[in-house]
Amino acid sequence: MKNQFKLAGIALLFLFYGSLFAQDVVKYNREIWLKKAEEFKPELSKDVIQPKGIVELVEDERAFQGWTVKELGAVESIYERSFNELKTVIVDFGNHYTGYFSMNFRTLRGTPDGPLRFKLTFAEVPAELATPFDPYPGALSRAWLQDEIITVTDALSEVKLERRISGRYMKIELLGSSRYFDFAVSDLKFTAVTSVKEKPETLAESADDIIKKIDQVGLNTLKECMQTVYEDGPKRDQRLWIGDLYLESIANAVSYNNHDLTKRCLYLLAGLSDERGVVHGTVFEAPEPHPQSGQFLYDYALLFNVTLKEYFEATNDKETVSELFPVAKRQLEIINDYVQPDGIIDFEKANSEWWLFFDWKNDLHKAASVQGLSIFALSETYKLAELVDREDELKDVPELIKRMKRGSMKLYNKKINLFESGSDQQISYASQIWMILGGVLSKKESQKTLNSLLSMENAVQPGGPYMYHYFIQALVNSGMHSEAKEYLVDYWGGMVKKGADTFWEVYDPDNDYLSPYNFYPVNSYCHAWSCTPVYFIRKYPEIFQ
Repeated sequence: MKNQFKLAGIALLFLFYGSLFAQDVVKYNREIWLKKAEEFKPELSKDVIQPKGIVELVEDERAFQGWTVKELGAVESIYERSFNELKTVIVDFGNHYTGYFSMNFRTLRGTPDGPLRFKLTFAEVPAELATPFDPYPGALSRAWLQDEIITVTDALSEVKLERRISGRYMKIELLGSSRYFDFAVSDLKFTAVTSVKEKPETLAESADDIIKKIDQVGLNTLKECMQTVYEDGPKRDQRLWIGDLYLESIANAVSYNNHDLTKRCLYLLAGLSDERGVVHGTVFEAPEPHPQSGQFLYDYALLFNVTLKEYFEATNDKETVSELFPVAKRQLEIINDYVQPDGIIDFEKANSEWWLFFDWKNDLHKAASVQGLSIFALSETYKLAELVDREDELKDVPELIKRMKRGSMKLYNKKINLFESGSDQQISYASQIWMILGGVLSKKESQKTLNSLLSMENAVQPGGPYMYHYFIQALVNSGMHSEAKEYLVDYWGGMVKKGADTFWEVYDPDNDYLSPYNFYPVNSYCHAWSCTPVYFIRKYPEIFQ
């Protein structure tokens, strides 16, 4: 009898602790995954960049945001001149770089008997140097703006700016110096850093010049964002976001081939998932890896799975995928929490419990987008399961996909061949894009839908390069190849024609001053999710080259 009670007690304890552990589906793997993420942390390459020259700002209503620069001469021209007389200088490094600035000084007269005080302002685009930062009206931290006041107490030694900065232009303003000695600045240099090691293959000679230029600017954008993680923007945010990770990783897979960086990011996200096993939309590396509290994005969580699938197709790394497959399975369970018997996602419930991002577009209704992306993630995860012989673990997924596709057609207006979203029956690019990428329509039906969309003047347009990527992918998937090339050249080529060295976080051809943060200088003008022309041009050379 005692043994029976003992066995029953053990069984109850097992069930009790088992239920606790079940609540944290990655409990025993977190430490292992974070350790692996650290093992794949890249050593950054360094490249010392000398300034291309000295420039001045020129107001020009035809230029991007109303400002351009005029070349004044070589940087050596200021190394012999009194900075007490110059007072302000703008340096052009010739391209966009991410890294660390340093400079030296030379005494021209007397003995340094007091400190020097400077204001240094760094800019990705000229207008950042021309637009007063204060009073600051932006919605993000004022500290993201790259201006620093430094005091130099020893004018005979090198000065290194500790803050990592990102940009092409730098303005040096003298705020204070002694009247009893004179000096010149010297040896201005920028130590650029990136995890990129390989040089991508050159494009086919048959590629149009504008395609080659777009590809080069895209490669530079990607290179700048490839630090010790895939950063979203090296000037602002400087962290790993899943939406950027997915797009950067597929561009990297056809260019730089730094697959270990993708692996590191996947392990970081898995190791920092919450007790439910749900991945955070964004995570930080320092002072030690940690998530941004409360940042759960429905669409980003599901894109973790798609990234893992694309990673496997690029590397055939079955070991990593096998380890992280339980995390991918857990993300699919998010869909089960909201899908209704008719196959339609309960949008109101999902919208109240998650951040549904999809695009920088305030007036976008996202119900149809949530539906399409959920089907897309289910399909891509099931493909991954098939590739690694684990489809038995997702037995219910094929039927769920069918049910959700049938339900999706309730949102389809057959009279106009377009999906509608919300009670106002909103027509948007995002709705059509995600339903097409989710495979809800056949290729022929997708072409009809996209043609109808392109002819509709009041459809809600993409808010920036992020959604524009998926628009191009929808065109490619639908067999509308000439249109895909045309829109890629028109959109990203538009940035190139406006002087982009790297592609921007937001871009509206009709509004150079657009900002989600109420102040355009705080926009990121080198932003990861804008790099994907690299992916299209190199993934589909028969279309774009």
